[in-house]
Amino acid sequence: MQINNKAFIVSGGASGLGAATVRAIVKAGGKAVIADLNSDTGEALAAELGEATRFCRTDICSEQDVQAAVDTA
Repeated sequence: MQINNKAFIVSGGASGLGAATVRAIVKAGGKAVIADLNSDTGEALAAELGEATRFCRTDICSEQDVQAAVDTA
């Protein structure tokens, strides 16, 4: 899979397997939108990883929230 210079949305990306996925994407040269309900953890991870990431508070049951994550990507 080509990750370098691509953008990904990671649902549940603020912690656990999602955060590990975000880290792997960034390490491989990609960009990641951290889509999660946990604002504190998501914003901290985005700050830690820098310009390649953005946090977007996202309830995947909300069409508006998901659209905002897509727009951010």
